[in-house]
Amino acid sequence: FFCGPKAYFPFMGNFDAATFDIVNDEPFSNRAGRTDVESCCWWGRGSAQVKGVCMYGKLNYYIGARAREEGRRSMFPDIDFCKRPQEICSGEYSTRLTWASG
Repeated sequence: FFCGPKAYFPFMGNFDAATFDIVNDEPFSNRAGRTDVESCCWWGRGSAQVKGVCMYGKLNYYIGARAREEGRRSMFPDIDFCKRPQEICSGEYSTRLTWASG
């Protein structure tokens, strides 16, 4: 999986299960009709498979940077999960976050 701006990834392809190949030479739309991968960095991560803007927002609200900003105790006060969702699996605290997010 990858994610990025249209300048780098103008469209997404698809996986051909018959040949086990990634076909990325022409646009292939998802269920919503989108053919790009811009702003799609919300795939499931962690033991609970945190995914989607709402779940990352709740995680940020309860244990991330937003909790700190609003004066609540936070397990991870320096991590803004909405801006850096990849922190769950690849950041400094990823081992703890993988289980805390579940």
